[in-house]
Amino acid sequence: MKHFEVAIIGSGPSGATTAFYLGKQGISTVIIEKETLPRYKTCGGGFVNRGRKNMPFEINEVVESEFFAVDSYFNNGKIHYQSSKEKPIITMIMRDAFDNLIVQKAKEFGVTLLENHTLKSIDFSADTSILKTSQGAISANFIIAADGVLSATAKMAGWTKETRKLIPALEYEVEVSKEDFKRLSTKVRFDIDAVPYGYAWSFPKKNHLSLGVLTTKKGKINLKEYYQKYLKTLGIHKIIKEEAHGFQIPIAPRTDGFVKKNVFLIGDAAGFAEPITAEGISNAILSGKYVAEAIIESNLNLQLAEKLYLEKLQIKLLPELQSGVTLSKFFYHNNPARNYILKKYGQHFSDLMVAILHGEKPFPTNVAEKLKSKIREKLF
Repeated sequence: MKHFEVAIIGSGPSGATTAFYLGKQGISTVIIEKETLPRYKTCGGGFVNRGRKNMPFEINEVVESEFFAVDSYFNNGKIHYQSSKEKPIITMIMRDAFDNLIVQKAKEFGVTLLENHTLKSIDFSADTSILKTSQGAISANFIIAADGVLSATAKMAGWTKETRKLIPALEYEVEVSKEDFKRLSTKVRFDIDAVPYGYAWSFPKKNHLSLGVLTTKKGKINLKEYYQKYLKTLGIHKIIKEEAHGFQIPIAPRTDGFVKKNVFLIGDAAGFAEPITAEGISNAILSGKYVAEAIIESNLNLQLAEKLYLEKLQIKLLPELQSGVTLSKFFYHNNPARNYILKKYGQHFSDLMVAILHGEKPFPTNVAEKLKSKIREKLF
């Protein structure tokens, strides 16, 4: 049986990034992937600059398009703000090419990729665990659960209760007429309130649009119906080709820990998507970097690696997620207090959010207090 120091389940941005950093340090690493790369992955494909600047290499070869301005609409288009930067705020990618690029970079450092291997079970022991896949078994000291929102690895390791906040989303890869594409391909736009307690988005790719809708509220909201309304908002009357994909996004992290036994959770398996835009790629990459650093710095000591990983998460990622949860509740509740603040400070908020997505500023940590003071200002 082949032995590896680290086994990573899933070849998305979090798992592939972990593999890249571990491979670079000569740590024997395997990626277990149930499909054949490159493979389609449901995702809007909007990669914000704060994530892109954390990449350890250039990604120009997989860039579909870049956007230096973001348009935000509220109240069904009645309120509009635009914020811009000199560097791209959002880079459009297709996840099949993007994920495959990171994996190939990891393989250059000796990382093993096992494609068409579905993880079936894990036999845990004190030092080494045996991972049984659809094509055989391997052993490993560390296991990284990078297999996304539905993480089977997490369930095998003991995360049986769902403590993340999962929200529904629909994403469509849409081919429209040349006239409509020319009109819509110059702008990235977010339409907050196009869906109750959520938003719709329009992300232009190289020759098609990624359109989507999501809601942060649990309950019966017909996303298909709101998608059809959004097509009318965009002025799209004819669709040449359309592929629909439903998925869930974790916009609040797990409350029952990120390490059990020798299994470390990263990316969507941990619940690290950014709560306001629901963008998950940036924090997937960051958490992959953190877990790799923890393993490297611990010199492959499990207890020390766990301690280091949790410390790294607490420095920036988890506090920012907490602030994001508060801000998202404010943004997606279309009430008089929110609309007052938007009317008075909307451009400032828009610029601040773009600065955060651009990686220039961190999420503010005293969000709740600031919002309360603005609302008190209105009342008194």
